[in-house]
Amino acid sequence: PTRVSQSVLCMFRDQEEAETVVDDSSKHGGRLRTFPHERGNWATHVYVPYEAQEDFLDLLQLLLLRARASVPSLTAMAEFHISLSQGVILRHHWISPVVQSLKEHLASFPRFTCRADRVTIYTNDPKSRTFIGLEVTSGHSQLLELVSEVDRVMEEFSLPSFYKNPSFHLSLAWCVGNLSEELESCLQELQEIVNRFEDSSYLVRIPGAEVRCKSGKKIFSFPLR
Repeated sequence: PTRVSQSVLCMFRDQEEAETVVDDSSKHGGRLRTFPHERGNWATHVYVPYEAQEDFLDLLQLLLLRARASVPSLTAMAEFHISLSQGVILRHHWISPVVQSLKEHLASFPRFTCRADRVTIYTNDPKSRTFIGLEVTSGHSQLLELVSEVDRVMEEFSLPSFYKNPSFHLSLAWCVGNLSEELESCLQELQEIVNRFEDSSYLVRIPGAEVRCKSGKKIFSFPLR
């Protein structure tokens, strides 16, 4: 998980006292929270959304059917996106200025289209979760430029910037634990499913028409020009 810089921790010291909550991983599929659950902490994330259509979900089911033969515990993602930031935490009164700064930095960014069609296996930093994703194979440079704008906002508020040399991708499914070897064993078959699927070349095109920032349950949208 991301370590929050000392300056951010100082930013969060206000009159509101933290509410201690015992994290029960059984309530969210065995996953552990990235951040301590404290009253007033808003988990925040910037991303390009992908609205999955029925055909894409059909492709996902075919991929899951094969992948679950190797890893039965795989769970499909509830929503789909390409991340442009790490997950960070904000106090409630910092959400508005961060959102306003994102709006200003993204206002003139042109729309684009990227393509995600290479099946890739990922693990999170502590190796506690494994993901099947579709890696971006075109549109990488535009996504890097978007990240550059988002990073400027993060730096403005002393928040962590995005990973260096990122592998932009659309996560499809996840499981608890490091099961990358098990999934790598069927990687070629998963790729063949994508390659053979009818209209797959259309389904893996992701319109970069807007950027979203999710903070807690609030979602802010920034249409691109």
